Amino acid sequence: MVKSSSTRTAADVDVEEAVRALRASSRRRQLLDAAVAVMGRTGFHQMSMQALADEAQVSVGLFYKYFGGKEEILYAAIVDILEAFRDQLQPAMDLVGDDPVVRLIAGFREYARIVDENRDAVVLTYRESRTLDATGRERIKELEVETSKPMRQAISDGIEAGVLRDVDADLVVFDLMMIAHGWALKHWHFAPGSDLDGYVDAQLRFALTALIVPERQAEYLDRL
Repeated sequence: MVKSSSTRTAADVDVEEAVRALRASSRRRQLLDAAVAVMGRTGFHQMSMQALADEAQVSVGLFYKYFGGKEEILYAAIVDILEAFRDQLQPAMDLVGDDPVVRLIAGFREYARIVDENRDAVVLTYRESRTLDATGRERIKELEVETSKPMRQAISDGIEAGVLRDVDADLVVFDLMMIAHGWALKHWHFAPGSDLDGYVDAQLRFALTALIVPERQAEYLDRL
């Protein structure tokens, strides 16, 4: 029996709102995935709204319901991947405890996993972010800095604990992020000879050998 408006409870309203939010989120995800696919094939400037609609199998009008135009779609696609890095990195590192080197390893693995799941979006970010207006570019820079914080903190903590060399934490964390991006940018080269885990293990061994003080290297490298 359908409840009348007078008998609906606050819980009923909360459930309905949650369902609507989930549907909207799923639809937005569908549209962004379609946009990344189209921009990957044609580039941003050649992309048409009709091509986006065809890819997503929706109407052009539905895209305009969620986004104001092509530029807003590009911005949303780039922000989406950066927010995934920002939101998922810290929890993955917190799961492994307090050891700064173990946390750094976990952070890099999680970062690379997100890259792997969003390879087209990562490539798109490199290729098209310069197309954004000044405000959009500044927000992208802010998100990149936010994203780097958990691994940067692990590096700083490792230096303070004496297990990492006295390095520039900011330089190192962005080096590690670039290495992870390499899985997407050069996937055509690395994928035939290695899976993601192999790529990550090789890159970690290379980076940690340079970062960890000599007397502690075996302790951590043997865990890879």
